[in-house]
Amino acid sequence: QVQLVESGGGLVQPGESLRLSCAASGSISSIATMGWYRQAPGKERELVARIISDGSTTYADSVKGRFTISRDNAKNTVYLQMNSLKCEDTAVYYCNYWIFGRNYWGQGTQVTVSS
Repeated sequence: QVQLVESGGGLVQPGESLRLSCAASGSISSIATMGWYRQAPGKERELVARIISDGSTTYADSVKGRFTISRDNAKNTVYLQMNSLKCEDTAVYYCNYWIFGRNYWGQGTQVTVSS
């Protein structure tokens, strides 16, 4: 089993920044893919960014150039630096851990961007 604990969400104004963190524990491996998804009210959960074991990254078009995903394998932690936040980034952000066809999810952290 894998446990994921997210932190760093909050309320910010448009244009501001936030950094999300997700610490993994349990039966973890550095070869896992880790990522961030988000779900806004009334919408389906969508991929925001993911990072695989070799450091390669994938981003949703809507966040390219504004968000950066990174991971620290020594700390079993993945980060999401979010800059130039927009109101449409408002959502619950979920950490995801994927390995050998199995998905694990964090409990989610709320990000609200509002003036």
